[in-house]
Amino acid sequence: MEMKLELVPIPVTDVDRAKAFYTDQVGFTADLDERFGESFRVVQLTPPGSACSICIGVGIVETPPGSVQGLHLVVPDIHSARADLLTRGVEVSEVQDMSAPGKPTVSYAYFKDPDGNSWALQQLPS
Repeated sequence: MEMKLELVPIPVTDVDRAKAFYTDQVGFTADLDERFGESFRVVQLTPPGSACSICIGVGIVETPPGSVQGLHLVVPDIHSARADLLTRGVEVSEVQDMSAPGKPTVSYAYFKDPDGNSWALQQLPS
């Protein structure tokens, strides 16, 4: 059986602020922004090169804003990705290399959206 993860809902307090953060600062593409009355709005955003999108909006999930933690964005060059985010005004941690004897190094850098939902840039060994 084949299964594909294609959409992850992210709870936010201010949809327009979050949309601007993810598109203008992080570089996601805005695929959809639809309103269905006052109680439902869906905004679908996709990271460049990703088959999976995130969804923010109104009336989508009941989890509290900031409660999504540790989503990973896998990048080919973490130093370049981090530098790009910094130039766009995103506060990103220093790169941390995780390694163990005999194992390849995996690198991480972390950031949060305006509500505190957290993300990790991850560079896997080539």
